[in-house]
Amino acid sequence: MLRGWRRPDDVRVRPTAASLPGVEMVTATVAHIDIAAQVVHTDNSVIGYDALVIALGAALNTDAVPGLSDALDADVAGQFYTLDGAAELRAKVEALEHGRIAVAIAGVPFKCPAAPFEAAFLIAAQLGDRYATGTVQIDTFTPDPLPMPVAGPEVGEALVSMLKDHGVGFHPRKALARVDEAARTMHFGDGTSEPFDLLAVVPPHVPSAAARSAGLSESGWIPVDPRTLSTSADNVWAIGDATVLTLPNGKPLPKAAVFAEAQAAVVAHGVARHLGYDVAERHFTGTGACYVETGDHQAAKGDGDFFAPSAPSVTLYPPSREFHEEKVAQELAWLTRWKT
Repeated sequence: MLRGWRRPDDVRVRPTAASLPGVEMVTATVAHIDIAAQVVHTDNSVIGYDALVIALGAALNTDAVPGLSDALDADVAGQFYTLDGAAELRAKVEALEHGRIAVAIAGVPFKCPAAPFEAAFLIAAQLGDRYATGTVQIDTFTPDPLPMPVAGPEVGEALVSMLKDHGVGFHPRKALARVDEAARTMHFGDGTSEPFDLLAVVPPHVPSAAARSAGLSESGWIPVDPRTLSTSADNVWAIGDATVLTLPNGKPLPKAAVFAEAQAAVVAHGVARHLGYDVAERHFTGTGACYVETGDHQAAKGDGDFFAPSAPSVTLYPPSREFHEEKVAQELAWLTRWKT
């Protein structure tokens, strides 16, 4: 979407009855989860359950950083974490004739650790001659010491090197504290500030109100068993971005689709066993891979074991057309599954 290779209808998925045989689909907004009563309240019904899987993702809260919502409303900032947001940001980049684009992470945790840096590569590719000649420059800002810190320093340093090779600036330990939309300036927690002409922001991520209503933690992020994805409630599981899964080194597992998909298969077996079906027990292994598009139909690939005893063991392989094609093939398989 951000690069213009896809349109919203190309990637939007609306599961059909054919793709979910034997499943009763209910389209509604979850208002409240009552764990004690074992019911889910929606905007149009109350649904009881014997087993519950919470997969409510993470919400965006631009009001969490003072001035950020104003900057978005004033069209001096954009975000790429929604379909409409990515399309609108692409249009803003297209209209920028000169100046500085800041790609800033407004808070952690956030979905897809590679996404902000991938966005910088994709924006650079979109700019073409405007970027190659230095008419527009791109800088990235993160509160972390390195990109993708959970993957380890070698991966982070390799990604910084990739950014440098593409002429993209990297500014670590920059916690966004405030945005002045009129002055087009970012202010950080360390007292420094940086100007921009266009801000491409990773908005602060928060637990959804529905997930928070379950009362499974004070923060709203749902703690789960690393192997089974079970929660503190006997018949409740949670998967994906709604969870907080603590790794052996004490850090949280990144929020990424590859993990959510693997967790879903584990939980499906766990739920079946809980309901009395004779199926094999499965455990989440913490292994997974993701891709970092560089904008030129090439992609780097990060692959590894996040459950390794002392720290995640992850390798970032250099960009290649092969990895880009792998990612496209995965996208096609996913869309085909749910559009059948």
